Amino acid sequence: MCPVSKARTAGIFCVAMVDVSKWPLFTLLSAQELASIRQACIFGASANEAIYITHDDEVYVLGLNCSNCLGTGDSQSTIVAKKLDCLTGKKLVSLSYGSGPHVLLATEEGELYAWGHNGYSQLGNGTTNQGVSPILVTTNLQNKKVTEVACGSHHSLALTHEGEVFAWGYNNCGQVGSGSTANQPTPRKVSNCLQNKVMVSIACGQTSSMAVADNGEVYGWGYNGNGQLGLGNNGNQLTPSRLIGLQGLCVLQIASGYAHSLALTDEGLLYAWGANTYGQLGTGNKSNQLSPVQVMTEKERIVEIAACHSTHTSAAKTQSGQVYMWGQCRGQSIVLPHLTHFSSTDDVFACFATPSVMWRLLSMEHDDFLTVAQSLKKEFDNPETSDLKFSVDGKYIHVHKAVLKIRCEHFRSMFQSHWNEDMKEVIEIDQFSYPVYRSFLEFLYTDSVDLPPEDAIGLLDLATSYCENRLKKLCQHIIKRGITVENAFSLLSAAIRYDAEDLEEFCFKFCVNHLTEVTQTAAFWQIDGNMLKEFICRASHCGAFKN
Repeated sequence: MCPVSKARTAGIFCVAMVDVSKWPLFTLLSAQELASIRQACIFGASANEAIYITHDDEVYVLGLNCSNCLGTGDSQSTIVAKKLDCLTGKKLVSLSYGSGPHVLLATEEGELYAWGHNGYSQLGNGTTNQGVSPILVTTNLQNKKVTEVACGSHHSLALTHEGEVFAWGYNNCGQVGSGSTANQPTPRKVSNCLQNKVMVSIACGQTSSMAVADNGEVYGWGYNGNGQLGLGNNGNQLTPSRLIGLQGLCVLQIASGYAHSLALTDEGLLYAWGANTYGQLGTGNKSNQLSPVQVMTEKERIVEIAACHSTHTSAAKTQSGQVYMWGQCRGQSIVLPHLTHFSSTDDVFACFATPSVMWRLLSMEHDDFLTVAQSLKKEFDNPETSDLKFSVDGKYIHVHKAVLKIRCEHFRSMFQSHWNEDMKEVIEIDQFSYPVYRSFLEFLYTDSVDLPPEDAIGLLDLATSYCENRLKKLCQHIIKRGITVENAFSLLSAAIRYDAEDLEEFCFKFCVNHLTEVTQTAAFWQIDGNMLKEFICRASHCGAFKN
């Protein structure tokens, strides 16, 4: 089985944030209003509508208001942000929009709200009346917790905490997955070959639907005229079909464009298929692909992919933070991935997509002042303000006792009057390497870690020794992101050694999923006999050795 998580993070483990001012509509807001934004999304046929959520969990909208998509209770456009009182205090976890547009929103409590265009019952309330304000969608979702939503042009998908997929709305090509082409007025569970499967991610093209299972399998249904379902043909599918072209691969993330699709595997490989009129597959030509083909084969590991059902643009981010774009970019057809100067895939859509919508709900950052966190980060390893030095491998790291005591129980105990260390100006460290110890101290100032997986193992050792559970989790995320066939067994051994159960399970599943390759690596044959026996026994229970 392939380990797929609903949470996907970057190589440098911290929240990726984007400057919202790159989207022209937000220039209508004052500096104070911009500073209040925590999440935002630009949507609409011409990117002329916006929704944003403040740090106080208040929801505001502004823009053209096509098809009542702002949810303000009327059809009036507005250049002044209006608050949606019915959503105040609701913490958003997922948001998506259609072409009408209609809007779907899932809250932290698992509630599903919808409003906007409803000509095909895409709001799921059993009618075709426009949704002038947010309505709670409950039909067939009672006692269900919705964790993710996705919209096609005029159809809707919802993923529940249990891994079920529900669909409704326009169904002319089978995009609801019901086995017919009749429109679906209320949420209906997508079954057939998804029955008894646990889905972890969903995505929509204009009139197609896709889902990823927890074992990394990908399923598609709906319109397939350009091969966007990746099934090797161009026939529409009225029920879900598995993408055989991705068999043997473990997919972590899918992204659907207008009529093309992208998939990212657990080894950081990128696959693309479907329409290619604008070069959006990145294959170097404009020929459609009916089955998945690997792209960016010469590039480093991919950690994020981006596409949106209303555009023909594609983007990807590598492990080192490089951002590439291709497809329709400001009217040009870019047929090969082009390296940009951006730091985020979101910037690609802000500056080059047509329309310049957001492909996901964004988190914001503001550079007009230094927060406490930013100030602390700036003072790390600053000899001018520090009152303590650590000497590691003959190199100094300058820190502040007060910060260490506040942030870490280990140092809180160390810097007590009856400890010798409390009187020292320089403390020697010999049990950890300089990169590992410096990264640990920097984490206390920044809450982030920037280390390659191999060094992250050493940091995991330190985090275990110092009982730093959050750091331990961050190390596990970095190691997961950096796992390869060559290092998988070494990482598994480390996870067992440091009692990191979640990481151990992840590495074990990766090893089983790539069993043939892993067993041919040097790391596999260097482990001790007991661990090898335990792995073989455990793998056999999972059916790894069945024909």
